[in-house]
Amino acid sequence: MGPVERPAPGVGDGPDADRADRRAEWSEGGAGHRAGRGSGEPARGSAAPDGRASIRPLGGGRTAGRRGGHGRSSAERATVRLREAPDREHPDDPPRYAPQWLRLREPADAEARAHELLEPLRIGLADLPGRADGLVVHDVGCGTGSMGRWLAPRLDGAQHWVLHDRDPYLLHFAAVAAPRAAADGSRVTVETRRGDLARLTPDALTGAALVTASALLDVLTAEEVGTLAAACAVAGCPALLTLSVAGRVELGPAHPLDAEITEAFNDHQRRTGMLGPDAVDAAAEAFAGHGATVRTHPSPWRLGPGEAGLTAQWLRGWVGAAVEQRPELGEQADRYLDERLATCAAGELRVVVHHTDLLALCRPAGGAP
Repeated sequence: MGPVERPAPGVGDGPDADRADRRAEWSEGGAGHRAGRGSGEPARGSAAPDGRASIRPLGGGRTAGRRGGHGRSSAERATVRLREAPDREHPDDPPRYAPQWLRLREPADAEARAHELLEPLRIGLADLPGRADGLVVHDVGCGTGSMGRWLAPRLDGAQHWVLHDRDPYLLHFAAVAAPRAAADGSRVTVETRRGDLARLTPDALTGAALVTASALLDVLTAEEVGTLAAACAVAGCPALLTLSVAGRVELGPAHPLDAEITEAFNDHQRRTGMLGPDAVDAAAEAFAGHGATVRTHPSPWRLGPGEAGLTAQWLRGWVGAAVEQRPELGEQADRYLDERLATCAAGELRVVVHHTDLLALCRPAGGAP
């Protein structure tokens, strides 16, 4: 197991990214989760050490002239994009996503992840050949590494985490903040690999004991999910894929526009061939087609007054994506967001954002068919 690879500081999750950006991103996050998947980082050479990023509106705000009571136009607040413009000196660099958004959502993610899948995962890992030598875990689209911080201390034995992301800036955060000890005190080491999903081949997973990802499946196409399932099946390693959006949101108190915003957001999720809320069903079918045993379990965010900051950012991204998909929502979506943000600030809003976690236990490589 090698030492931590730490990219140099200052080098290198969003409703507006097109399919090509999505495939390049891989990073955890987004408003339910999509609000943060477009979170922007400063460009290489000028990256702020604390991950500060400016807030800018999505293009095409139809109601940009209307002012709300919070100091910015309602359209700007309704269509927040936490994403920097491309760096003029490095236009081909991957997009930057704000670590502060990923930090903001991390406690809710940790609370939501399906603890019920941990025991069958532990049993599956115990049956793998070579388990005594320790676990090699590949974290796909690791972002700032929240999955490793949650999972590594819940598994026994020595672990070596391979952190994959297109953004070297996020890889730096993930490596620095990675846990150092397993549940039983065994050593945890990490390395980083910059790359995209197309490079996650069976060869890349040779020796892997587990593949993990958080908030990834729903931004993939059916073909990409099939590629992921096939790679895990050939490598004979389980996959724990958490926090995929389920297409359902509950808000209390209820509002007449809730259902229409939800429907528009779900349509936005499915654009350009992405699976969106259909991702877990597609992944379950793909893994089962390779002989894996598949389990799923709900993993909802439950947001109340104690999560007001996260709720407000999620609302902006959620409504913004809905308006981007259906611009005709326009001013009524502005008013809706104003009312929801006010209710949130008053501590009176409750939100349940439904996700689903999936565990696929693939047959060990070389095992019985």
